[in-house]
Amino acid sequence: MSVRHLLAAANAALLGAAGLADPATAHGSAQPAAVSAYTLGPGRIGAIVAAVLALTGVVLGGLAMARSAGRIGGGSGRRGAIGALALGLTGMVIGGLVVATADGGLGTGNGLGGGVVALVVGLIGVTLGGLTLARSRRVG
Repeated sequence: MSVRHLLAAANAALLGAAGLADPATAHGSAQPAAVSAYTLGPGRIGAIVAAVLALTGVVLGGLAMARSAGRIGGGSGRRGAIGALALGLTGMVIGGLVVATADGGLGTGNGLGGGVVALVVGLIGVTLGGLTLARSRRVG
């Protein structure tokens, strides 16, 4: 049983116990409809959120790295590095959840491609943040 089916069964059980679920979701027999290229399902929305968070972490990490090198303003860039670590890691966690719960492969509309991109971009953000923190410890 996949994680997605387990979560769907738990959700259906909770909603069914409260009397809020319709019969199709309560029994779990409904087949997913075909997804068009413009449909934003939960997987795609999760992948977009993860990618935006990870990309923000990369930008913060790059700015913090430039600040710690003395190219922009003064200071060590520790706050930006910590922000890059937090946002990059959050993007990686959400992207990993999207990848783990995607039913189909690439191009099925489950956000698998976006989740993988979020994982890679989040890793870059975490790396930039870690390098900046290491540099700020040596210099400061």
